[in-house]
Amino acid sequence: MSNRKARRTIRLTLINLFFIVICVASMIPIFYAFSVSLNSGNNLLSSRFLLIPKEFTLSNYSTVLFEKPFFLWLKNSMLLALFTVIIALVVSVPAAYAFSRQRFKGRKFLLYILLLLNAFPSILSMFALYRLLRPMGLINSYAGLILIYTGTMTIFSLWNMKGYFDTIPEEIEEAGKIDGANDLQIMAKIVLPLAKPTIIVTAVMVLIFVWNEYIFAINFMTGAEKYTLAAGLYALQATEYTRNWPLFSAASLLASIPTLVIFFLIQKQMTSGLTAGGVKG
Repeated sequence: MSNRKARRTIRLTLINLFFIVICVASMIPIFYAFSVSLNSGNNLLSSRFLLIPKEFTLSNYSTVLFEKPFFLWLKNSMLLALFTVIIALVVSVPAAYAFSRQRFKGRKFLLYILLLLNAFPSILSMFALYRLLRPMGLINSYAGLILIYTGTMTIFSLWNMKGYFDTIPEEIEEAGKIDGANDLQIMAKIVLPLAKPTIIVTAVMVLIFVWNEYIFAINFMTGAEKYTLAAGLYALQATEYTRNWPLFSAASLLASIPTLVIFFLIQKQMTSGLTAGGVKG
């Protein structure tokens, strides 16, 4: 018995060490970017570059924060992310519940069409979207970007939420109907509280997409004052002859802080939301 316990302990120790090594290895690019951001010279591609800079400097962070419109880009990204998350969830949650519970004609066909649209590369629709939005005056407009982002992420949110609603036993809702609750009360007091972790996970996924998207932002927006963070980072490296890698690294690390804060604040809900379907299944 003791030998079996010892083998199990050794096995668990080796598994833990393996995953610790994987985690440390995944952090290497972040450590490297942090090292680059502290480098006083733009010698990343030269033989003189060292992983640990001989001369540390915070001037790159100072330049990003006080000489570049970083906070303006941050505000633009937060604005787009907030409206996209709200609209996508308001549309996708009731739609996902309807697709999960109702059995109407053409239901599977519509789901397959939505799945096909979600799999279609959005970059291929850029010209068509430009032609559609231009007559409506939505080019160089936050409303235009919100419309594009919402249309893209609503389908993802619908499929993600439907998968969870399918795992909720219908008997729970039937018990609510026996107690006299109507459909709206069942949705608000039973289904949504149960789906809260998954809703949070879906909202974070939508937020990450908007936060990192730059192709539509740089093509549908003109002027640095309307850029998002991702578009602003691209603009810092857009010039052909001068690429300031330390400045770019500092801006990249600063841009990642808001999403890291959100992950730390909702990590419990993220964990339960990602595993809820498997547990209930």
